[in-house]
Formats: sequence, structure tokens, C-alpha cells
Amino acid sequence: MKHIISFFSSILSLALFAATSSEIKVSFTPDSIDYVSGERIRGIVDVLNASPRKVSVGYANSKDKLIIEVFRADDRSQIEKSSSTPVTARFVIEPNQGQKLEVFLADHFPLLEERRYLVRPVLVHGGHRYEGMTRTINVVTGMKQVAALQLFEGHDQLRRHFELVRWSRNGTDHIFLAARDEGSRWRNWVTTDLGSFLRVTPPVISIMPSGVVTVLHRFDPETFVRSEFWSVPKGLELISREKVQDPETAGQNRVRELYNTPGNEIKPPKRRWWEIWK
Repeated sequence: MKHIISFFSSILSLALFAATSSEIKVSFTPDSIDYVSGERIRGIVDVLNASPRKVSVGYANSKDKLIIEVFRADDRSQIEKSSSTPVTARFVIEPNQGQKLEVFLADHFPLLEERRYLVRPVLVHGGHRYEGMTRTINVVTGMKQVAALQLFEGHDQLRRHFELVRWSRNGTDHIFLAARDEGSRWRNWVTTDLGSFLRVTPPVISIMPSGVVTVLHRFDPETFVRSEFWSVPKGLELISREKVQDPETAGQNRVRELYNTPGNEIKPPKRRWWEIWK
């Protein structure tokens, strides 16, 4: 009889655990599988609250916690969080509701090293730990296209190295600007995705004495993208991006416009019937 009671108690415990474990679902979806070293590594954490109590994270009296765990894929060693700031903005989710939250992993973990990483979201709620599915991301160096060096007047020890690298994203080649400082200490700046890139024309970096850094790359057969950065000793910031027409293509388009503009149509010369074979 004791064995039967013990058996049914075990079944009941398993059922209660299954019911509890299904109350909260949490998942992490990265924007991409591959990220160039230095990117912020954006993704979305999705939390679904099917419990009878609200989920509250980040407030003064909140006991709930949202945790992101990151591991090296080769040896499963966990990477310690490098910042004290929360991984997401604070939030409240009422029962039977859900919420999507933006996360930038590289803002909180040292993920510059080129390797494969495992990412797992965890929500601690009501004394229980709810783990999401582990996702894989890769940090890569990219394929170097061109490099440039910036020197700063009055900062003789500071050298800023720029590199344009190429990598495929969502089936299309993209161009990325990476930057790092050489001086009293090394500093890596955020790598910026500048968009789609056609390799038929090499990209160009121009550095002005004023601190404006311009990148020009071919976006599609008819246009370039011109990206401007403000680069000073203590800062590097993207200030503008705009599409500009290829001068050669623009000239051809202007000729077509002249042909088609009313009053400016260019018609073939009239020939007399006996001159048509000339």
C-alpha cells in the first residue's frame, strides 16, 4: 500500500511541476546568427505570463528577475556579466499577457572574441526558475576590404584604426565599419552595419582634419550609400547616412530624361526615300 501511495505521490508531484513549469514561457531570438566582432548583438526576449500573478521586473519591490546567461559553446563555460545595468528596461506583465523586450548582448557581456556562443534567457518568478531554449550565435571577424588610420592633434599617443569588413547577412553581403584605439590602453568602438554592399566597386574611407570620417560604398547597381561619422578622441558617432546616385548612372538617366521630356524629344533624322541605304 505504501508503494502505491508513494507512486501516486510521485505522479502528482510531476503533474504539479509540469503545470508550474508551463505558467511562464521565455525565449530569446537574435536578429541574426552571425555578428561581426564589436556589434551590439541585438535580439528580442519574449515573455509569456500564463500564471495567475503578474510578473514584475526591475521595480523597487520586484522579486522577479530576468537573466540572460551566455556560455562559450566549445567548453560550456559561462561568461560573467561585465555591466551592472539590467539587460532590459523594467516591465510588468499581467496574467495571460506577454511582452517583447529588446536586448543588446554586447552591452552586458564581453563578446569581442571570435567564437560560437550559447545564449539562454531565464525568468525567476514566484521562487521558480523558468529557462528558455538555448540559442546559438557566432561572432566573426569579417572579410577585410580596406583600412585607414586617424591621428589626433594634441593626442600624439592616440591612433584610431578603422576597418571596413564584409560579411553576409540574411543572404546579402553587408559592409561594416569597425574601429579600435591604440594608445595608453586599447579601446574597441561599436561596429556599425552600413547596409547592403555590392563588391563591384571597392568601398572608400575618407578622414578629414575636422574629425569627419566618411564611408562610401556601393549599395546597388545605381546608387552608393554615404555614411558620415563624427570621430573625436573621446567619441565616435554615426551622424548621417544617405543614398547618392552613381555619377555615371545619373548621367545616363539625365540623357534618358532629355529623350522623353516633351519638346526635347530627339527624333531620328528624316531621309528621302532614295537615301535610306546610305
